[in-house]
Amino acid sequence: MSSFDITCELDWQEVDNAVNQAAKELANRFDFRGVESNIKVDQKGLTINLECSEEGKLDAMVDILQSKFVKRDVSLYSLDFQDPVPSSGRSVKQQITVKYGIDKDKGKEIIKLIKESKIKVNPKMQGDSLRVNGNKRDDLQKVIQLVKSSQEDLKMSLQCGNFRD
Repeated sequence: MSSFDITCELDWQEVDNAVNQAAKELANRFDFRGVESNIKVDQKGLTINLECSEEGKLDAMVDILQSKFVKRDVSLYSLDFQDPVPSSGRSVKQQITVKYGIDKDKGKEIIKLIKESKIKVNPKMQGDSLRVNGNKRDDLQKVIQLVKSSQEDLKMSLQCGNFRD
């Protein structure tokens, strides 16, 4: 019986590189002269923290960060932007949660999507990933195409790997 895994992962080195590039650009931009801005990555907490002394500049920081993620092939679907929160004085903070792994609700949604396609495979949750078993390699390849094409609807960056025959 053949199988493969569906996971939601991202390369933390690429995330770190994108954040560093965004911080360098913020330091060099003319419109950010005299504005205190800070970007920090917390890999253990799976968050990126933005802090800016001017409320209007926070949107520009988010745009710069998003462009750096796109250039480094990190999917924006793996980022969950929280609402900006006022901090001391005029400064503003925003937290970005990084989606890592497939939670139970999204897993059920993916399983439902696969079962509705009537492809003869057996998907099941395994921790923070999904394992899809099937008798025919063609059926598994159809499921891979289905998952790849439905990433926008699921609003997740999904990878298919660990294919075993």
